[in-house]
Amino acid sequence: MDVLAAMRIFVRVVERGNLSRAAKDLGLGQPTVSDRIERLERHLGVKLLLRSTRAVSCTDEGSLFYQKSKIVLDAADEAHAAVSPEADGIRGRIRLAAPHGVGEVVLPPILAAIRERHPQLRLELVLNDELIDPVTEGVDISLRLGQLVDGSFGAHRLGHVRRVLVASPAYIERHGAPREPADIVAHAFVRVAGLFTDGRLVLRDGTNASHSAPIDVAIGVSHWRPVYELLLGGAGIGVLQEPVCADALARGTLVRLLPGYTVPGFELHALLPVTRPVPSKTRAVLTILEAHLPRAIEPIADVPAAVRTRRDAALDAR
Repeated sequence: MDVLAAMRIFVRVVERGNLSRAAKDLGLGQPTVSDRIERLERHLGVKLLLRSTRAVSCTDEGSLFYQKSKIVLDAADEAHAAVSPEADGIRGRIRLAAPHGVGEVVLPPILAAIRERHPQLRLELVLNDELIDPVTEGVDISLRLGQLVDGSFGAHRLGHVRRVLVASPAYIERHGAPREPADIVAHAFVRVAGLFTDGRLVLRDGTNASHSAPIDVAIGVSHWRPVYELLLGGAGIGVLQEPVCADALARGTLVRLLPGYTVPGFELHALLPVTRPVPSKTRAVLTILEAHLPRAIEPIADVPAAVRTRRDAALDAR
């Protein structure tokens, strides 16, 4: 049997968590994918996957074989790239993970830049807000916000994502704006589920002293986008990551509240599985992320007016 081809199928099944989704990605029929996995298991003499009617999961042997297969397939791509007639030889598939806000607003033009620079690369973006080891996620690069935990990955800092307390001019006209942290509790607060679960919002003043303000949560949702739309519509006040509302702040459709205070933000890192050497395709993508992401998440107030005008023009052209 073609073990290398079978390994590619196996890796795709593990990463997609489902035989039918993997088959669709690979342009194969599901029975073919299932047959190849079964033949690979017979060839190796071990059970690699546990199957249910809806999903698959790895056995212990399957997890180990997946990790080793990724190394082998990366090496095969490296060998192909070394003799490729393409301009830079960067080819293969890169699977990235990112949190929702960054992935939905900031990353799309950067992914387009990656494809323009390396047209032989195939990109897949997976969005979730969990801090997961990239090996566990089955991705080549994982962009993560917040404090890092111990894991079998290397971390590359890409910048700091600020958060802002905002409301619409219409809301402020009807209800006024808080003048100090203690006033926040008098306003309807809209939040993403999982944030501010203790019913308090921590703010820092100009001396970096912390102020813990109680909040009255009127609406909670599981995704940032409805929060953004609710705030634009005047449903209350709330906290957003600055990159997802930079255009609204620049246009004045959202207004920063309590400008003398800041909401603590998140560090943004790119996490890579610990492999030596790092595949050239991964290095190539990381280089572009390091060049573009820090500028894409820089504070709107720190961007010169001419640059903001060009940013707005680009948004209008979408």
